[in-house]
Amino acid sequence: MQVKCALCEKICRLDDRSAIAKRLKNRPIHTYLCDSCHKRISERTRERWATGKFTLHLPSHSSKKKVGRS
Repeated sequence: MQVKCALCEKICRLDDRSAIAKRLKNRPIHTYLCDSCHKRISERTRERWATGKFTLHLPSHSSKKKVGRS
């Protein structure tokens, strides 16, 4: 399977039976990052995290309303 990196547009080849390839086939909304881009982003994120000014914005789970039985 050929995939293109979302950032650098480098074309990479994946094994069709790999977990990444299966995820991309089943959920096309997922994007692929090549190893160098993934490594660069993770290093820079760790650097920002170390400064203490980094905030992680997680999606809130309050949108799911609990339905109670009466």
